[in-house]
Order: sequence, then C-alpha cells, then structure tokens
Amino acid sequence: MTAPLTFIPGWGSKASVWAPLIGHLRTGRSARLLDLPGLGDTPAASNATLTCWADTLASRLDGPAVLCGWSLGAMLALQLAVHHPPLVAALILIAPTPRFVAGADWSHGLEQSTVDQFRRGFENDPAATLRRFAALQVMGDAHRRTVGRELEATRMTHTRDSNNALADGLRVLADSDLRADLIALDVPLRLLHGDSDALMPVGAAEWLADNVAGARLSVFKGCGHAPLLSRPQECASLIESFLDD
Repeated sequence: MTAPLTFIPGWGSKASVWAPLIGHLRTGRSARLLDLPGLGDTPAASNATLTCWADTLASRLDGPAVLCGWSLGAMLALQLAVHHPPLVAALILIAPTPRFVAGADWSHGLEQSTVDQFRRGFENDPAATLRRFAALQVMGDAHRRTVGRELEATRMTHTRDSNNALADGLRVLADSDLRADLIALDVPLRLLHGDSDALMPVGAAEWLADNVAGARLSVFKGCGHAPLLSRPQECASLIESFLDD
C-alpha cells in the first residue's frame, strides 16, 4: 500500500506523541502528523461534534491516505472513513472505540458519571484533569513509567485556545456513537489494543473486529491505553506488515 500515512493523536496529546512509533517505521515511509482541531496548526472546528471535527481534518488531507488514529484520533479516523471515503485508503486504529461512554447496550466504556466528572474537572482545573487522564492511560501497563514520561513530554500546554479545544474534545468523546455507521464500513482495517486499557476497554476493539468486515485485531498483553508508547516497535512491525499486504 503506497498511500501516505497520516497520524492523528488522542485527547490531551500533541501530534508528536507518535514520534517513538514513527522512529521504528521503514526509512522513506511517508508520514504526516495532524493535531486535533483547535490545536497545533489545525484550525478549530465550527462545532464540538465528531462530524465537524472530522470535516476539519478532511480539509487538511490532500488525497487518499492511510489514517493511523489513537483513541479520540481513532474515532475521528473512523468518522472520516464513513463521511469522506475517497480520502481514506485504509485505517490503522490504536486503542479504538465506536463509543466512549458506557450505556445500557454498551459495556465497553466509562460510566456516564465518570465522564461528567472529567468534564467538570477540566472546567475547574485543566492541569489536574490532564494528569488524571494520563494516570488512566498508563494503568495496567508493564511499561507505565516510560509511557508516563512520553505522555508528559507531549501533553498539550495550557492556553485559552488549547483549553477550549480540549474541552470541546471531551464533549466529542462524550456525545459520539459510531456503531450504527460502521456496520457497512468498507475499508481495510487494522486494530491494535492493550488488554489492560482502562479508558477504552479491549471489548470495544473486539466489537469492531466482529462487526466490521475484514477487520483484524492484535491485542498486547500487559499493555494499557497507549500501545504506541508502550510497544512502539511491535506496533510499527504490525503496521508495516499491514501496509505490505
């Protein structure tokens, strides 16, 4: 597969969070980093919805790309594949979920009350909430110290604009449910997930593997929410194999 790789980070992280993984990819492989809407050099979206955020990222793509998304970035990659299929040659999703919040018919997410607490906490103390989020990202990971250092180094800095964008990102996570749109998804799909993910349980990736035709899932043992930082070489190897198929 020759389409360029485009990397989309998760909530709270700069696009540079991908550097350890990209460093293990084959020399000469084309790679582009996109920050989330309203962060870095990506313009803000018109509204805090997954559709508007995906439209904003679509405007940054020059043509078909292999989208590699992590966490919220994975949700955005899925939305791009649904609403902008000509721009998506394939999907590589790390710690993905079609729905972040648990519900009566969805057990693979955070409880609504926990998500509401995160949103209120971010309004009152953004720095403390980002630290709490990072603690959940490393939970259950055998390499949590390394992951924690990388997350701290690539954490978004606090400005009025970045805090507004991060608050919008929490709303996007809280409000989005892609399940109905993904049943008919027709794009090569590779899924990578940690078995101890405390934010987006591995059951979410298993649901995607069971419900999206042709999807393939690899699960890392002793790994939390950030396989791209905990297992960068293994992730890169699996990505290369997928692209070479």
